[in-house]
Amino acid sequence: FNLGEGIEKRVDDFAAEVAAQTQVKAEAPAAPKVEKKEEAAPAADAVKVDAKLVKQLRDATGAGMMDCKKALAENNGDIEEATVFLRKKGMASADKKASRIAAEGAVASYIHAGSRIGVLVEVNCETDFVARGDRFKALAADIAMQVAACPDIEYVNPSDADQEMVERERAIEMQKEDLLSKPEAIRAKIVQGRIDKMVNEKALTTQDYIKDTTKTVEEFVKEATAELGEKISIRRFQRFNLGEGIEKKVEDFAAEVAAQMGK
Repeated sequence: FNLGEGIEKRVDDFAAEVAAQTQVKAEAPAAPKVEKKEEAAPAADAVKVDAKLVKQLRDATGAGMMDCKKALAENNGDIEEATVFLRKKGMASADKKASRIAAEGAVASYIHAGSRIGVLVEVNCETDFVARGDRFKALAADIAMQVAACPDIEYVNPSDADQEMVERERAIEMQKEDLLSKPEAIRAKIVQGRIDKMVNEKALTTQDYIKDTTKTVEEFVKEATAELGEKISIRRFQRFNLGEGIEKKVEDFAAEVAAQMGK
C-alpha cells in the first residue's frame, strides 16, 4: 500500500483565506452597543476545576484540555459523568467530520503468532501530526488485529459490497421455496433483511470490536475521531494466509515405499 494513494487532497491557501476573512469582518456593520446588565450566574466554564481531574480525564479519554475542563465543570467534577458527556459530544462531532478529507495516516501491520496469518491495513487521518501520535498508531494496530481476527470479512464498509453480487444474491433469495408462497411485498422485505445481514457479516466496520464487544468497529473509529479531533477512516486492508491458493502435493508414503520396494 502507498499511504494516501488515489485520495484527492485539499490544497489550502491560508493567505487567501485570511484575506477573505479580514474583508468580511471589515464589511460587516458595527454591532450596536448594548447596555450592561446585571451579571448572570457564572457559566459552567467559569466553575473552578481541579487541574489533576482535568489531567486524569484527558489521559482516560484523549480529549482536549479545554473540552475536559468544560465536561468536568458541567458535571460537578464527576469523572464518570464527564466521560459520558465527552462521548456524547464526541459522537456528534465525529459525524460532522465525516465529509472532511483524510489523506494522512499510516499503513499498519499485524502478524499472528506462528507467522501463518498477516494483515496490512491503511488507516487515514487529516494531519501528519496526529498520524505520528501514539494514540493513532495504537488505533491502527488494533484495526490490523481486528482484520486478522475476522476471517470472513471482504471489505471495509457495507457500501463497498459488490453490487452485482448483491443483486445476484437478491434474485436467488427471491426464488427460494420458503418464500414463494408469501405476498410479493412481504417477500421483498424478508429478502432485504437477509441481504443486509449477509452484507454486514462481510464488512469490517459492522463487526463487534474485539477489545470491547459492546461497540462495533465503526463506533470505535467514531470515538477515536472525537478524541483526536480529526476525521479517522479505514481505507483498505489485505489479509494473507500462509500457503493460500497454492496447490499442495499430497504424499502417499505407503504407496511410495511399496513402489521403491518393488524396484
